[in-house]
Amino acid sequence: MLSTLIKQIGEYKKASIATPLLTALEVVMDVLIPYVTALLIDRGIMAGDMQAVYLYGLLMVGMALLSLLFGILAGRVSAYASTGFAANLRRAMYRNIQTFSFQDIDKYSTSGLVTRMTTDVNSLQNAFQQILRITVRAPFRLFLSIVMCLVIDPRLSLIFIIAMVILGVSLYMIISRVARLFQQVYVKYDELNQSVQENVTGIRVVKAFVREEYETKKFSKAADALYKLYTKAESLMALNHPVMNMVVYGCIIALSWWGAHFIVGGTLTTGELTSLFTYVMSILQALMMLSMIFVMLTQSAASAKRVSEIIEQQPSIENPAEPVMEVKDGSVEFREVRFDYQAPLSSPEGDTNVLKSNEALSGAVGGNSHRRSALFNVSFSISSGQTIGVIGGTGSGKSTLVNLISRLYDTSKGEVLVGGRNVKDYDLTTLRNAVSVVLQQNTLFSGSVIDNLRWGKPDATVEECREACRMAQADDFIMEMPQQYDTVIAQGGTNVSGGQKQRLCIARALLKQPKILVLDDSTSACDTRTDARIQQAFREQLPSMTKLIIAQRISSVEKCDKILVMDNGVVTGFGTHDELLATNALYKEIYDIQTQDAGDFDAKKKGGAA
Repeated sequence: MLSTLIKQIGEYKKASIATPLLTALEVVMDVLIPYVTALLIDRGIMAGDMQAVYLYGLLMVGMALLSLLFGILAGRVSAYASTGFAANLRRAMYRNIQTFSFQDIDKYSTSGLVTRMTTDVNSLQNAFQQILRITVRAPFRLFLSIVMCLVIDPRLSLIFIIAMVILGVSLYMIISRVARLFQQVYVKYDELNQSVQENVTGIRVVKAFVREEYETKKFSKAADALYKLYTKAESLMALNHPVMNMVVYGCIIALSWWGAHFIVGGTLTTGELTSLFTYVMSILQALMMLSMIFVMLTQSAASAKRVSEIIEQQPSIENPAEPVMEVKDGSVEFREVRFDYQAPLSSPEGDTNVLKSNEALSGAVGGNSHRRSALFNVSFSISSGQTIGVIGGTGSGKSTLVNLISRLYDTSKGEVLVGGRNVKDYDLTTLRNAVSVVLQQNTLFSGSVIDNLRWGKPDATVEECREACRMAQADDFIMEMPQQYDTVIAQGGTNVSGGQKQRLCIARALLKQPKILVLDDSTSACDTRTDARIQQAFREQLPSMTKLIIAQRISSVEKCDKILVMDNGVVTGFGTHDELLATNALYKEIYDIQTQDAGDFDAKKKGGAA
């Protein structure tokens, strides 16, 4: 973990080295000033020598100015190094996240990744800056102050040593309790961010169902949990100050008592006693700073672990050693494929609720209680250029099936072949350029319509974009927009309808000119007429492209070359529309429900005789 973080210092190494050096020089000046003060008092003021007063006075001013200069330079350089370190951390995390498979993304919640990129990195940035300055300043000041005290009077130095032991034990007891609390704080940050993210993303649903009060209460609950933890931690940390004050005042009283006796006895001068008072404050302040460093490091240790996890996370899906760089054709074959979703090992709250739910999901199939099986021994073959429909009830494994083709997930068992080769043999970029997927969750990015389309092909001409949009039945409504293809898409595509968003995403996928096109229920928001036009355009204009169409409507797949029927992760039928009507009870049931009752298959299936 530590080596991972150190690597991110990168080009800021010189600044990171210069800061402690400048800080050390600042401390040296600070520590020497009280000693010169003692000389000014004893050899100048007490001796009535004004020339010595001027000499030592000028020396003190010079040392103070040097201390100020070194302090300013250390502050500027440490800020430069810490902000650069934080920027490198964010870049390293973001770069690695881009390599994650869907399975890796599932491992971390979106809110958790946001917290790590923001709150955790901010914590590490502050910690790094403090390490560069205070971690050098405090121990160095402590060491030099003790040395100076021993030089002035070893007997009175025992007071400081006793005070250090008392203060050290007290601060350790406080810090050890605070550390445990701060380890829980970042979990609560994840929950808070999750609440905000869900609310902002689904704000239209919240308002449509008048659930503002419910969402406010949910957010307040997460905020209150964070507040209580922080309050408890800060309350314990606040004990540092009274403990330190007690020790400081005790030292001052003891120093005054014994110092007065030594002055009367002639073994200590007034100047030396004055400098000892300064050094006792310096020592105890250094101890206080050290205690704050321990708290800060404890706080940031949790952040360091969370950030390094993301940077060190090896993608579960990587290129093979000698990848195949060309997909021969659009043929697809599944050979006894099984797939298990890997569930989180614990819930964000750290309890076992998620584990129990996972056990319930996977109990029927046995095996690891942290896995949920989605596909069982799936085998079928598709020739290049065929149009294949995929139909089944909700949760039957349709989306999981097509995600395996482009290696968004890897199989738990069995093989998926594209173009006659195992998908694990291909270069990921080559494979995913050959397999264009329009997912259920249609996403448009902020920018113009044509910018969104060119995600499929960055160098596509306007005419190529229009041609793809014509096939996706999107050109007509785009041309009716105020700026046509230069119309700006709002964040999340909120200024286009669900059907328009789906058609834009289909056009974007077509621009890649893939060998395999996967539509994962991607026309569900389109009317039947538009859906039929899209299917017709595919048949007439893309005869050589393999097309897999996941749909809930029989009308969307009945004209396909073959239809794959799925139920609870198992393929129950594979054939033409007419063949399945004659041989597959599940397909016929779906057909009868949709053509006769115009009902919802899932609802009818669950309702039984109702």
